[in-house]
Amino acid sequence: MTSGKEDYLKAIYIISESHELVTNKELSEMLHVSPPSVSEMIAKLQKQGYVDYTAYKGSRMTKKGRREAGRLMRYHALWEVFLVKCLHFSWSGAHERAEGLEHQTNEELCSKLDAYLGNPEYCPHGDPIPRVDGSRSGITSRVLVELEEGEKTHVRRVMEDYSLMDYIQSKGIEIDMPVTVLEKEPYEGPILLETPKGNTSLSYKAAQQIFVDDEEEDE
Repeated sequence: MTSGKEDYLKAIYIISESHELVTNKELSEMLHVSPPSVSEMIAKLQKQGYVDYTAYKGSRMTKKGRREAGRLMRYHALWEVFLVKCLHFSWSGAHERAEGLEHQTNEELCSKLDAYLGNPEYCPHGDPIPRVDGSRSGITSRVLVELEEGEKTHVRRVMEDYSLMDYIQSKGIEIDMPVTVLEKEPYEGPILLETPKGNTSLSYKAAQQIFVDDEEEDE
């Protein structure tokens, strides 16, 4: 399988975690490719049994497709853990290099890497690492901007975006860090947080892409 097809499978996997049918428009926006290119690739993936496509509705990932996408994401996440934990890369630096390494990895290498790292469950920026069968759980859906002033929570994961990850790390925010919302400026202004490292302010746009404890987990 080409790296291009693999990138499409990963994108469909990620989007389908929030809703089953993935539209061509969503893929075009996520992968920064033209709509005709998406249509062409979806046709190929359907022919190979990775997705079921319904005209004007979208693509549904098959069991075969989910297993393959989960495998690739597992490779990617384990390399991210290695690069951050062992070589001290930033989140974005690890993500960039893992994009290449995942395509050069097989099950034997993945198994050894997983064991060497102590079988981690999460990548450095908080995403659950898919299991061997391609499935994963523990995806939090509540975002930081939903909290009101005075609410306490924990940062659980950050969207996989280069500039966002650099911005979050520059603010001293870490995964599993307890935070309290001190102030929310009106009209989508910045959000002031209390953290163990001191107070810090985040943009509204960034706070939309930071996931925290789901409501039932709040203390």
